Amino acid sequence: MGFAGYLVWSILKEEAGSGEVITIHEAIKVAAMAYLNRQYRTLLAFMVVVAVILGVAVKWQVGLSFIVGACFSAAAGYIGMTIAVRANARTATAAKHGVGKALRIAFKGGAVTGLLMVALALLGLSVFFLLWQDPILFAGFGFGGSIVALFARIGGGIYTKSADVGADLVGKVEAGIPEDDPRNPAVIADFVGDNVGDDAGMAADLFETYAVTMIGAMLLAVIPTVPAFKVVEGGAAVYHWGKLIYPLLLGAIALLATIVGTFAVRAGGKTKPSTAILQGILVTSVISVIGFYFLTVWLSLPMGVFYASIVGVVVTVLLAVINNYYTSYAYRPTKSISEASQAGPAVNLITGLSIGLESSALPVAVIASSIPIAYFAAGGALSIIDGFYGVAVAVMAMLSIAGIIVSVDAFGPIVDNANGIAEMAGLGEDVREGLDPLDALGNTTKSLTKAFAIGSAGLAALSLLFAYLVEVVRGLIELNPQAYSNLNFQQALMELTGKVTLMSPKVILGLFVGGVLVFLFASLCMRGVAKGAFSMVSEVRRQFREIKGLMEGKAKPDYARCVDISVRTALKSMALPGIIVIVPPVIIGFVVGWEALAGLLIGTTVTGLATAIFMATGGAAWDNAKKFIELGNYGGKGSPAHSAAVVGDTVGDPCKDTAGPAINPMIKAVNMLSVILAPLFLLIMLA
Repeated sequence: MGFAGYLVWSILKEEAGSGEVITIHEAIKVAAMAYLNRQYRTLLAFMVVVAVILGVAVKWQVGLSFIVGACFSAAAGYIGMTIAVRANARTATAAKHGVGKALRIAFKGGAVTGLLMVALALLGLSVFFLLWQDPILFAGFGFGGSIVALFARIGGGIYTKSADVGADLVGKVEAGIPEDDPRNPAVIADFVGDNVGDDAGMAADLFETYAVTMIGAMLLAVIPTVPAFKVVEGGAAVYHWGKLIYPLLLGAIALLATIVGTFAVRAGGKTKPSTAILQGILVTSVISVIGFYFLTVWLSLPMGVFYASIVGVVVTVLLAVINNYYTSYAYRPTKSISEASQAGPAVNLITGLSIGLESSALPVAVIASSIPIAYFAAGGALSIIDGFYGVAVAVMAMLSIAGIIVSVDAFGPIVDNANGIAEMAGLGEDVREGLDPLDALGNTTKSLTKAFAIGSAGLAALSLLFAYLVEVVRGLIELNPQAYSNLNFQQALMELTGKVTLMSPKVILGLFVGGVLVFLFASLCMRGVAKGAFSMVSEVRRQFREIKGLMEGKAKPDYARCVDISVRTALKSMALPGIIVIVPPVIIGFVVGWEALAGLLIGTTVTGLATAIFMATGGAAWDNAKKFIELGNYGGKGSPAHSAAVVGDTVGDPCKDTAGPAINPMIKAVNMLSVILAPLFLLIMLA
């Protein structure tokens, strides 16, 4: 956190520019902070009510940790975005002195978000661990982060895509003006949306993934051979001490490695901006892995646990490679969408859908393959609990480098805004030439980060499913310890989880409900964007039609009106998706039973993972297919192929920036809620 403070100081001392640059920058800053303030005020009352319910119905520690987790998650996004919107003008101004300086300022702005996100999560979990030792008591910390992430992703995604679709369809296609033209009334709302969606939204998303994964891993540190009735005592006595603190120390090592990695992000001379970003990720990853090895030795843990962590790192690399193949216009998938655009919007959409559907296969195969490898590497052949723990460690190893990943993601909206400010303020071609490659790099890093977030979300949800089963068994033993007096914990776990089978109608019911929840949730997110886009398109058309001299550049558009449309649509559209996440699991758990809820978690995780990859990767491919045409291919800008590609991009935008990313916190929130409420489900059913 101290290093993040240093970065803030080093950013703010840079020149922000003057004249039109400051005017545009202030408009973005005021609108972005106004939206975030309204979003958090809207959430506050809901958070307090949920915290009280959890404190009364479960345990007061769970309620307290819930509200702290929610506040920490919100703080990471709020502070990070505050700095990001102050870095955009400074990045644009710095581009006058070369791409290297602009890159450094933009990356520092993103690193503030990345470092704070991990630091606050690690701080909260460490304090609660020191206070209570038993991770189930502070499971609410992860759930609080999940709820904030859920609404940040939904609200931020609807905000940004409502503006983006309106700006693209009316500005580019109908009016034939550039993307960031100051005559476009939706352009400021579009700039703001980049920040609330890809900065605050991603920070909250990976904050909760980081927190819930660490809690899940700690819950799985149960000693397999402890007598089953001993679990009623709770506390650290039930856990293997080394395995209990291992996830916390993984995070600590990787956070230090991230600080070192930020110094490796340097461009200039022969070093391209993309190479500089990769250097930072590589340095962070290598130092982290070396630290993981010595940590494993120091804690006298089996080396299989370290090998499981390597599995997580390998999965990260493979997901990045696969994502790059499907989203870069250097390869077949995206090029095929560009080529199809020559036949019109319909063929563009059909081809884009086929690429998106195809793109889910390899990532799911990689994730599915990693599960048995990590499971058996950590000792799953001898102990099912050790195997579960190995899978959780693999995810924790992935997420340990989340600080540098979020840094490069938050870098994206900063350079995007900087490029837009430069165009609107007329800073000149030399500045644009320095910012254009950074803007393109920002689009690539955002796509790679989404792949990382989705992959880690799927594995995190799986580790939470394991933690849910462990908590169910602990609850059943606590309710009737005498029935398990002759069994150790692993024997009791294997006996009771044998009920989660496809021969059980309860489990099948849960599977179907869990699978369809993802589609209902994604539908509501897409519908929110559609409503916002409809209002935005109508408003932009009205301003073009009614404001005299606007198209000639003699009058200014009403930016505030478009910003207000995005704000109102986003806040109104958050409630129903939130209900879809919270209510069905509670009903299934209380009415049908814990076995059905286990089925629901499996159905939600599997369907959610594949759907999120399809939507996020397909949307990015549509976006880059448009950019490939804009480079001069297939007729270039203004051609029929370009118009078709813009339509495809506007369909892909809410997929990759709203519904797809929002599925990440959705599947984790469902799992975390189930872990926390497992004892209540058991009490009701047995009563």
